[in-house]
Amino acid sequence: MMSELKTNKRILMGPGPSDVHPKVLQAMATPLIGHLDPQFVQLMDEVKQMVQQTFMTKNELSFVVSAPGSAGMETCFVNLLEPGDEVIICVNGVFGGRMVAIAERCGAIVHKVESPWGSIITEDQVKNALEKCKKPKLLALVHAETSTGVLQPLQEISKLVHNAGALLVVDAVTSYCGMPLKVDEWNIDAVYTGTQKCLSAPPGLSPISFSKAAVNVLENRKTPVQSWFMDLNLVKDYWSGSKRAYHHTAPVSSIFALHQALRLVLEEGLEKRYKRHQIVHKVLVSKLEGLGFRFLVDPSYRLPNLNSVFLPEGNEEGVIRKKLLDTYNIEVGGGLGAFAGKIWRIGIMGESCTLNHVNILVGALEDMKEFKH
Repeated sequence: MMSELKTNKRILMGPGPSDVHPKVLQAMATPLIGHLDPQFVQLMDEVKQMVQQTFMTKNELSFVVSAPGSAGMETCFVNLLEPGDEVIICVNGVFGGRMVAIAERCGAIVHKVESPWGSIITEDQVKNALEKCKKPKLLALVHAETSTGVLQPLQEISKLVHNAGALLVVDAVTSYCGMPLKVDEWNIDAVYTGTQKCLSAPPGLSPISFSKAAVNVLENRKTPVQSWFMDLNLVKDYWSGSKRAYHHTAPVSSIFALHQALRLVLEEGLEKRYKRHQIVHKVLVSKLEGLGFRFLVDPSYRLPNLNSVFLPEGNEEGVIRKKLLDTYNIEVGGGLGAFAGKIWRIGIMGESCTLNHVNILVGALEDMKEFKH
């Protein structure tokens, strides 16, 4: 016999997941009902409305993919792209690179705009790309690059993209519910996110939203969507209308948790939530710099809820990170790609974005004899 499930209570300060409110965990323990039960259908409608509110959009095609954020990414690309389409994809970290891989699997011709990891994509780079690829179907970029902690400005790039007659696709996995994300005002055509970061729900779902222009592209495809499961022509009828068309068995307990997490976000208020992330970030910066940490990203483009830092000289990041986890039950993330073994990625997201979290981390570092500062 396997032993009964038991895990340590961790303090989650990595790149995700974040800590989850007890009310969200309680919602997951709600007795199951059927995925076409009238009560669940009503809950789906409420989730859809709250997704619209948190994305700041009136897009009718706003709902939740029954899979994590990377599936949200794939959903956007497989529905909008057909073989031979030309696209521009901006790459300044892991997740821009993942966009490229998915677009190429869709048969698209990809024009990459690349910046060093830790820096933004500039308007001039986008202008240059649009001079070489004058009629792209879409331009895609990451709003908050989880691998580096860069916050990408979107508004001016959005204008350039739409002046070229293209769609704007945005990865908002790490910014959603932690930083302003104004889908309608910024004219974002397709956006996807995850539930486990600033929303502080369990991982495994991906809220998305498509503009009317994106829906028009979807409805006028010449070829079928490559993925049956992610084909929005089929899924949208499960998330709308008085009579729901069966598509798949939704993850009922996860939707219960998502509903409660969205309620908590809106109860706090988006602006208050954004401000809380900024305040806690500033305290974290002050305390970490006082210990000798250096930040990877320039303050002008620094993502407050995901902080990439170099440890003080003389510290092995893996050793200190393991000690934090094993002795203090604190999880922080290591670097990816070129920054593997060189940086930490410290998350202060959603329920993990409190002054107590900052003080617990700093106190543990000061208490640890292995940490040199």
